Amino acid sequence: MSLTTPVLRTERLRLRPFAAADADPLFALHSNTSVMRYWDSPPWTEPARAERFLTTCRKLADEGTGARVAVDRVSDGAFVGWCGLAEWNPVFRSASFGYCLDEAMWGHGYATEAARSLLGWAFDTLDLNRVQAEVDTRNPASARVLEKAGFVREGTLREDCVVNGDVSDSWVYGLLRREWRASTAPVPVR
Repeated sequence: MSLTTPVLRTERLRLRPFAAADADPLFALHSNTSVMRYWDSPPWTEPARAERFLTTCRKLADEGTGARVAVDRVSDGAFVGWCGLAEWNPVFRSASFGYCLDEAMWGHGYATEAARSLLGWAFDTLDLNRVQAEVDTRNPASARVLEKAGFVREGTLREDCVVNGDVSDSWVYGLLRREWRASTAPVPVR
């Protein structure tokens, strides 16, 4: 089953399917050692990796197992990064969430804004019951992004990643449909 990659808008961001022109900004993003510091793989060293990433994005959509979207800033069209859902399982109604933002875009709330937009689409369109995410325990800023988006820390995967000889733990986060609805419901005025 093919999955249509969404085009979504927030006040400040546009989430859209990837295009061939995104290869250069993707390579710049994933070759940045600061951005990739807490990632589960080393920084990219060859531009062809960006092409393979774009191919994987199309494959996720074609196979109906996920959707990754580029994130642009509405005001000037600047490439902010990407976010996505993978491992979509329609039987279990679950998926895994991830994102990666350009270092210049950190600290502006873009990650949380993009996450909320994509999660809203996912819960409504894919009828998800659960979304899971993992964060390196040395990356509290990323953990805060997930928590602001409604995720709850559920546990720790001990020494689950070894990148360039560096062993690290990951926190597992989960977001349930009923929690999502509660977090997006209007607050009653008293």
